This record gives sequence, structure tokens and C-alpha cells, in this order.
Amino acid sequence: MRTRRGFCYSTIGLGLEEERKAKRRKEFAGEEDIGRKKTRKEPETSSNSDFFDGLPDDLIFCILSKLSSTAGSPPDFINVLITCKRLNNLALNPIVLSKASPKSFAVKAENWSESAHRFIKLCSDAGNLEASYTLGMIRFYCLQSRGSGAALMARAAIGSHASALYSLAVIQFNGSGGSKNDKDLRAGVALCARAAFLGHIDALRELGHCLQDGYGIRQNIAEGRKFLVQANARELSSIFSSKNISSRTWMTWHHPHRHINGSSCPLLSDFGCNVPASEAHPASRFLTEWFGSRTGSDPGLGLRLCSHVGCGRPETRTHEFRRCSVCGTVNYCSRACQALDWKLRHKVECEPMEHWIDEDDVDGDGDGDVDENNEIEEDEVVVER
Repeated sequence: MRTRRGFCYSTIGLGLEEERKAKRRKEFAGEEDIGRKKTRKEPETSSNSDFFDGLPDDLIFCILSKLSSTAGSPPDFINVLITCKRLNNLALNPIVLSKASPKSFAVKAENWSESAHRFIKLCSDAGNLEASYTLGMIRFYCLQSRGSGAALMARAAIGSHASALYSLAVIQFNGSGGSKNDKDLRAGVALCARAAFLGHIDALRELGHCLQDGYGIRQNIAEGRKFLVQANARELSSIFSSKNISSRTWMTWHHPHRHINGSSCPLLSDFGCNVPASEAHPASRFLTEWFGSRTGSDPGLGLRLCSHVGCGRPETRTHEFRRCSVCGTVNYCSRACQALDWKLRHKVECEPMEHWIDEDDVDGDGDGDVDENNEIEEDEVVVER
């Protein structure tokens, strides 16, 4: 039956039913009845909710990359791996491992294990040049895996890693891992020049001595002295920038020694700049601990360690390193290590003070000379000055 307005009774009944459903929906949603102020109830936060699960992976990658690049020791980064499963998976991502600092995988020799080996290998595979260089040094010298160690150092050298370039240069100069005939002086000079171009201090010293002595390159004494002075200047600059100390705290000026040949150009150390020893690279510290904890100064089979305390390189064959031509008691893998050790220690121990400077110091650099003949026979006499 229809009314004057055209509605039927059944339609009114349906409208009332829809109104009841709407009212129930409002009550279920937490709203008040019609005619009162409508307020929505805030959802209650459960005590066991974890907001970490809601963080995006990109944000966590950024945080972990910053942590790995600034880690001061392995525990600073390793503790993240044992926090939870998600952090463990994200921290081992190549994006994070490629930016890990050398100190984050600077494992001590006494703590070396397969797990440490795998971790450094993961960093190397992720493109971390420092990890490639460190693992290359450990494999080449400690684990005696010459091929894989040199390949890892070459990978870092291709990425313009200065320390890797210089280490490969030392290997070429000495023929490490092979015989005396495997030495390639020209290749060593080329690698050393590339490392010196990148600012490596030891490479600058080595290149300067090569130019002065005509070792693997045409002799140029004046150019060699320029490289030696530049190496000392860079060393002074690195000391100031890293330790942020005043020159008065470590420089003691005295009257310089006068060379008999007036054309000599003494280095900055001859003017009384008592430069403290710089911090050794984690790879060098590992080599020093590895061989020092086993046989002291003898890595085995009559082989000797480089006498410079910051180096750690051992011989790979008998009489590979050059020895001091004055005392014959110290051995060096390179002229750079010999110059550093002379300035820091051996200058006092080699001979009495009145014989420090003599006419036979032909290179005029004020340090002790080394025997250029790497292979020294038993009946061969060390040249005295």
C-alpha cells in the first residue's frame, strides 16, 4: 500500500533496519551515540610490540655501514652480529662489509681461526681493498700460500691501494716466494712509483734510494734526494694531523751533524726532528705477532725477520734480505725499512758515536749503508766502513 508521498510501509521497515546496523557499526568502532561528541578511541599499544621490525632495511644498512667504517676493534662490529638474526643477516651484506675499517678485522695472531679467515674473506669478496691487502699479506707470508696471497694484493693494487702496491714492489725487489733470478727491479720501481704517487711514505723513501743508487732505474741523485725529503715532510705532516700535538712536545733541536762532503743534503731527521714511530698497519702487526710468538726473530728454517719493528716481513728464502754493511747483525727487506730503523734505533746501536758519519757514507743521507748483495756466501766478508 502506498501513501500520498509514494512510500510503502515495507520501505520504512527496511530503513529502520539499516539505521540499527549503522548504530551497531558506530558502537563497534568506539563512537558515542548520536547527539554526543564523537571521539575515537586510540588503539592500545601492547607491551611486547617491536618497533625494530618496522624499520626499513635501507636505514639499517646506513647505520651498520657507519658502524663498520668507524669500528676501533673487531668486537665493536662482531657484537652486532650476535644481537639478533636480522642484524646478523644485514651486517654480513656486501654493502656493509665493503666499508669495514681495517681495525674491524684486525685479528690478533693468537686469535686466528677459520672463522676469522672466513670473515676477512667475506670482506674481501665484497670489494673491501683493506681486507684484500690484509688477507693477501697473511696468506703470502704466514700461511705460505704465495699465489693466492699475491693475487689478493694485486686485487687491492688494481684499486689503487698504496700499501698493496708497495708490498708488491718489495716482493719484486727481493724475488720473494721464488729464487734470486725471480727478482724484477724494473717492475719493483714501477710499482713503487705508483705507490709514491698515491702518497705512500715508505714508497717515497724506497724510490728516493733507488734513484740515488741507480737500483732498477737510471741514477739521479738530486731527484732521489727530493723524494727522500718529501717522504720526511709527509711523515711530519701525518704526525701533526693524526696526534694533533704541538711541535714543542716532540721536536728537540740541536746542532746538525756536518757531512764531510759539503754537497750532501741531510734529511729532516738529521736536524733533530725526533719523529715518533707511526702506528703500524694491522697486517704488519699481525706478521710481527705471528712470527714473534713462534720462533722469536727466526721464522724458521734459518730465515730472518726484517729488523724494523714496524714491518714484520720474513724472508722466504735464505739470505733474501740485505744486512747492515757495518755491524752485520740487522737485516732489512727494503731500503725504506733500513732508513726508518736507522733513525729510530739502529743509529745508536750500530757503532760508537764518533763513527756515525764517515767518508764512506757515499749516498750522503746520513744513515747506515746496507749490503747490496742479497745472497751472501758463508765465506764472504761484510764490508766495513
